[in-house]
Amino acid sequence: MRNRFDRQLQLLEEELTHMGELCEVAIANATNALTEGDLEQAQAVIEADEEIDQLEKEIEGLCMKLLLQQQPVARDLRRISAALKMITDMERIGDQTSDIAEIVISTRRNTPTQLKKLNEMSVAASKMVRDSVTAYVEKDLELARKVMLEDDTVDQYFDEIREELIAFIKEEQGNKGKEIFDLIMIAKYLERIGDHATNIAEWVEFSITGSHRSGVA
Repeated sequence: MRNRFDRQLQLLEEELTHMGELCEVAIANATNALTEGDLEQAQAVIEADEEIDQLEKEIEGLCMKLLLQQQPVARDLRRISAALKMITDMERIGDQTSDIAEIVISTRRNTPTQLKKLNEMSVAASKMVRDSVTAYVEKDLELARKVMLEDDTVDQYFDEIREELIAFIKEEQGNKGKEIFDLIMIAKYLERIGDHATNIAEWVEFSITGSHRSGVA
């Protein structure tokens, strides 16, 4: 019985890893779609969000099966409970990449400025997602706490991008205001992705230690 339970736990870890990978790809593709003005890639991001949503349901079903058909000990119960919380944050990451893609599609043009820093912010947020899921699979408390600290880096990117874009609006005397507002919104979505990666890391900490910090909704 325990061997079967362990195999199902391993499957859970594999599915969580796959969901995390889908989120990473979606973040990269959404940013590339913005940089290149690629409407087809933006549409692919929106379609990928549906795959992320479906995987959330599958993982949720697996977690419920583990809870109902087995009698997990406290450590296993924490891991399963953490997984249920983590997939909610990953699903929201998928939503936010889709939101970025929808901005790209609605504008139907190349975005002219601040892409380098936005790309750097995207890479940082994506790494947080990857590391938080890796920390869960490898039961790596130190890595989970490192992810929490990295949220400050993503927040700093947002603050810098926002201030630079506001200054750009002033220089242009209101010209390109809609374009700049879209960029600020995209930066905000990336900041929220960092917040959700932090939430995931906090649930990893809970799965290992039994204590949990409060995160974002």
